[in-house]
Amino acid sequence: MALDPTALRAHFPSLATGLAYFDGPGGTQTPRPVADAIAATLTGPLSNRGTVSPSERNAERAVADFRSAYADLLRMPANGVVHGRSATQLTYDFARHLAKTWNAGDEIILSRLDHDANVRPWIQAAERAGVTVRWIEIDADTTQLDLDSYERALSPRTRLVAVTAASNVLGTKPPVRVIADRAHEAGALVYADGVHYAAHHLVDVPALGVDLFVCSPYKFLGPHCGVLAAAPALLETLRPDKLLPSPDTVPERFEFGTLPYEILAGATAAVDFLAAMDPGTSGEETSRRERLTRSLASLHEHERSLRTRLQEGLDSLGDAVTLHSKAPDRTPTLLMTFEGRDAREAQTHLAARDVVAPAGSFYAHEPFTALKLENPALRAGLAPYNTTDDVDRLLDGLAAFL
Repeated sequence: MALDPTALRAHFPSLATGLAYFDGPGGTQTPRPVADAIAATLTGPLSNRGTVSPSERNAERAVADFRSAYADLLRMPANGVVHGRSATQLTYDFARHLAKTWNAGDEIILSRLDHDANVRPWIQAAERAGVTVRWIEIDADTTQLDLDSYERALSPRTRLVAVTAASNVLGTKPPVRVIADRAHEAGALVYADGVHYAAHHLVDVPALGVDLFVCSPYKFLGPHCGVLAAAPALLETLRPDKLLPSPDTVPERFEFGTLPYEILAGATAAVDFLAAMDPGTSGEETSRRERLTRSLASLHEHERSLRTRLQEGLDSLGDAVTLHSKAPDRTPTLLMTFEGRDAREAQTHLAARDVVAPAGSFYAHEPFTALKLENPALRAGLAPYNTTDDVDRLLDGLAAFL
């Protein structure tokens, strides 16, 4: 079957405002079942985790359900799923953890395509450890990674390669499996920023070939938090600084303080909502992973159709619009600038027409520098609840602006 946008949108209270949202890459709107799960957990009964009282068992269940849901979403073991406040926080944490294994003279490789959350933590950790940073460059003509520069950067001294699975501003999806396989041949680990990728594709961490994968549920209809997945055996080799009485088991040793049980419940509800978006996925006989596979395939087709409509509409506006998203393999996210016009003015103009499309650099310092984008750009990112009417309203608004 196919995704039904009208039925889907009925679950999102914020859509009743009449706004057309194209700011999904920065955070999606939240469906009612996610909010209900958060409220139900908060109002309990709820205590710290345990097995004695009902309130303790509720907390324990929230954690177990969260790990199970993200194990299904990412195709990883449940005891390899780590909760964090955000993907940025998790990356800073694991940069510190991994840097303990580095020595002066070692090297790491970063990507010019990445959000700064997968750049700055590694640079700062490398500086403290006396480790050299090398780069995978961007081909400005194609907005794809230059794999020749990767080959030049890779060496037996490489300890880590950090790369995005999809650019949050350009949508470019680099060949992560190729990058990971070459890194492993050199004896390096691979850390993948999947924050933007997970919002648009079924994630299969083993198929991507990466060692650590991080994502953010609030980019795919959930609450604000981060999730990291890795093989439990790898996590066992990392020793974080932690409180003496706190658990030393994996993955608990990486989760500091009391977990936000209500957020975990909301993040679990987001996975269940994703799994049920295609009405053909219901049924006790299918696993959640199978339902996710079908549902996200329908989502991909829905977003592909809308992206085609949006791109064709932008092309019809002529040279007044410069589209910087060029890679053949990319998400439904388009970055654009306007000849002789400030993108922030376009944002304001669209907002007056109840169209939400932000302007800025979106923490993508390296891509903006590599592409010599000195001024803000407008980013239009599609989400599951967008419709052809939304796309037409955006195009009409831009036509009026230009």
